[in-house]
Amino acid sequence: MLAGRLDERLLEWADGIGLYDGRMERVRDAGFGRLAALCYPATDDEDLLMVPARCALAIWALDDHYCDDPDLGAVPSLLGSRLATASATLGRAHLPDRHEAAFDAATRDDPALKGLRSAAGHLRRITTAAQFDRTRHTLRTLFAALAQEGTWRATRYQPQVWEYLMNRQANSFLPCMTVIDALGGYRLPADVWAHPDVHDAVGTAALAASIANDIYSAGTESRSSDGDFNLPRAIAAEAPCTPQEALRLSAELHNELMHRFRRQCDELAHQGGRELHRFLDGVLDWCAGSLAWHRTAPRYHRHATDGHAPHTLERT
Repeated sequence: MLAGRLDERLLEWADGIGLYDGRMERVRDAGFGRLAALCYPATDDEDLLMVPARCALAIWALDDHYCDDPDLGAVPSLLGSRLATASATLGRAHLPDRHEAAFDAATRDDPALKGLRSAAGHLRRITTAAQFDRTRHTLRTLFAALAQEGTWRATRYQPQVWEYLMNRQANSFLPCMTVIDALGGYRLPADVWAHPDVHDAVGTAALAASIANDIYSAGTESRSSDGDFNLPRAIAAEAPCTPQEALRLSAELHNELMHRFRRQCDELAHQGGRELHRFLDGVLDWCAGSLAWHRTAPRYHRHATDGHAPHTLERT
């Protein structure tokens, strides 16, 4: 089975880098190989699908190693500095030679950076310079959002719903969506990607997909005492309301965004070329695949949210 083969290759890759040393069950439970198989139906090429699978695991590992898990080395006071270094790792640091060598030496053995550097190297091989830069830009924006969340955690600040959604727009699945055309074997022109209407549409879908993640992870995060942030928690604090009502309201917001994305796609159908239509169809496929993955992923299934709100999520 394709998903199973991808997951096994991911385990080998992570083990070779040293990600989750002694905790490889986390990688197996994550099932990012299955996520790639579900979210990029335009190809069944294992080597191609391993590229976004590695990227997804690298980002997830960086979040754990730097933001969430002290056992993996997360230190809140170092978060901003580490994320800035991670951003520099996505390309040359552009330092004088002797200082670039010092940068390389200082970051060589960090498992999170090794994973990010390896994933980025594989991505470079299947993308054009413009496609790679598109993904790199969205990753750097994601790192800034992680730093903001780290500030909230350090100060025990509960963001308002609008603040949380602003952060989640950046800390989203958008980097995963940027490679849809590369996996599909075509190129979305850089000027089309940069068009504000296209950015708005894809950003809407990315936020909706991230809200779905919040809903499915709410059960696990409700058992956490380390200050995890998610939309149901923000809604429950602001309303105030019960956790189950917050889940329902989160699901309604997800569905509202997906319907907005569909309207945006209809509007863009009158102004975009064939590549844009393929890309937007690919975004919709990605959202559907992500929902299917969340509904069965062991890391979410073990801590179900009472089985109500998640089943109201619409793919449109």
